[in-house]
Amino acid sequence: MIESSAVLGVVAVSLGMVLTPGPNMIYLVSRSITQGRRAGIVSLGGVALGFLIYLVAANLGLSVVLLAVPELYAAVKLAGAAYLAWLAWKALRPGGASVFAPRGVPHDSPRRLFAMGLTTNLLNPKIAVMYVSLIPQFVDLRAGHVLVQGFALGAVQIVVSVLVNLTIVLAAGSIAAFLARRPSWLRLQRYAMGGVLGALAVTLAVDDSRPAAAAI
Repeated sequence: MIESSAVLGVVAVSLGMVLTPGPNMIYLVSRSITQGRRAGIVSLGGVALGFLIYLVAANLGLSVVLLAVPELYAAVKLAGAAYLAWLAWKALRPGGASVFAPRGVPHDSPRRLFAMGLTTNLLNPKIAVMYVSLIPQFVDLRAGHVLVQGFALGAVQIVVSVLVNLTIVLAAGSIAAFLARRPSWLRLQRYAMGGVLGALAVTLAVDDSRPAAAAI
């Protein structure tokens, strides 16, 4: 039986991750603004499949492998921190762009949109760290049925993330138009995004925790 506190904990972690600007948000917003909401929703389908792949991989022992090879886990975290730092620099550097700034992205077919959404999520270091290190902390070995708990808590993360991302996709055009009429707000959003990404990169780089033994 999964405790309500575990579910609420996963909800909180999922909200914190999905609301922090990163590769998924940047890709979904750019597609929604330049190619329309339908393109954003198709791209979100690929992102959702990426979540499912991570969930299955984690349940089949990805975390156990990283627990047995701590050097590999450290490499994953450092690579993720470096990637987030690069995204932060792109946002903060002179001439950097806001996540809601229109981009000259070529229109792609639904198949390519879906594939790019999937690839973006699979290469997203935030999601790897969440499934390898954060969500497993809420699995209770004493409650039994670890595999069932892992899938159930992972499903909670997927539902939260998909719903929030869907809201962002549907609202991206309106937000972009609002910010375009207010350049100072657009710059503020860009600086806030860069600051959050930079802080997350530093936190990830200095974190010395190990993957949870009770991996999902």
